[in-house]
Amino acid sequence: MLKKRKAREELAARAKTGRKAERKVARERRKGMLKRAEEYVKEYLKDEKALVESRRAARASGDFFLDPEAKLALVIRIRGINGVSPKSRRILQLLRLRQVHNATFVKINKATLQLLQLVKPYIAWGYPNVKTVRDLVYKRGYGKVDKQRIAISDNAVIEKELGKYGIVCVEDLVHEIVTVGAHFKEANNFLWPFKLSSAVGGLEDKLTHFIEGGQAGNREAKINALAQRML
Repeated sequence: MLKKRKAREELAARAKTGRKAERKVARERRKGMLKRAEEYVKEYLKDEKALVESRRAARASGDFFLDPEAKLALVIRIRGINGVSPKSRRILQLLRLRQVHNATFVKINKATLQLLQLVKPYIAWGYPNVKTVRDLVYKRGYGKVDKQRIAISDNAVIEKELGKYGIVCVEDLVHEIVTVGAHFKEANNFLWPFKLSSAVGGLEDKLTHFIEGGQAGNREAKINALAQRML
């Protein structure tokens, strides 16, 4: 009995020591995540301030300032399957927009712009800001883990799948998407297509292009307002 009691006490002591070490490591990891999040916020504010100053300088000198070309697009499917040609359906599958009100992030290049042009009547897309990307990930974010749709309720889910790319928390994931970083493909593939709600107030005239008063096609920065209505 004495030997058993001593063994149990030793096991309990080792477990207690192990838990303390784990808590210490977790505490240090959280500090690192918070520090990186603060650095990301400073980076976003710095870029926004530089853009505003450039616009003001151009206006003061009587010149025109051309905003940098967008690198990221948010694509939202606004129409169902009725009347969709096989080619358009295949493109929508490539964009991971299999259902109405699905949304995904797309890296903008020549190839993706051509795809978006081909399925223009079925989608609304534009250039999301940091707030929209963060809201989508935090409020509607699900990850792909072993081909399963898993809620991003813990940073451990992200670290397990993307830790080898230096992405260990939600803010790392948001930063990689916003900046279209070196591992954008892996980060975007990890995110399950967002399932949004019907837009508050509804969407009228989906068959007409946005610049003609409808809903389809490229709406540039105004995609942020639509995304907020569908969150």
